[in-house]
Amino acid sequence: MQIAIINGPNLNLLGKREPEVYGKVTFEDYLETLKENFPEVRFTYYQSNIEGELIDKIQEFGFSYTGIILNAGAYTHTSIGIGDAVKAITTPVIEVHISNTFSRESFRHQSYISGNAKGVVLGFGLKSYDLAIQSFL
Repeated sequence: MQIAIINGPNLNLLGKREPEVYGKVTFEDYLETLKENFPEVRFTYYQSNIEGELIDKIQEFGFSYTGIILNAGAYTHTSIGIGDAVKAITTPVIEVHISNTFSRESFRHQSYISGNAKGVVLGFGLKSYDLAIQSFL
C-alpha cells in the first residue's frame, strides 16, 4: 500500500506558525509517528508553496498510488486547477485540514477539492492525517 501525502502552502511552517491553531509539532516529525503507527504503508511526502508543483505531484501519483492525502492549505479555497487535477486522476484523494475550516473565516468554508475527493477530514489537528490513512485500510 502506497500513500502520498501532499501538503500545500505554509505547511512547511508547522510547529512555528500559529501553534495555537496548528500545534507545535513539525510535519516531518509527525510523519515519523505515522510511519510507526502504519508500518504496512509506504509513504511518500511532498510539500510545496507553489500551486503548479502541487498539481504536478497530484498528476504524478494519481494513477499508481493506493491513495493521496491532500492538504492544499489556502489553495483549497482558491485553486480551481487543483480541484480539476483531483478530478482528473484515478487514485482516490482524501482532503485533510488540521483546523476546522468552518470555525474560521468565511472564505475558508469553500473548497474546490471536496466535490472531487473521496472524503474530507478536518478539525482533528494532525490526527486528521491518521483518520485519512485509516480510510484507505
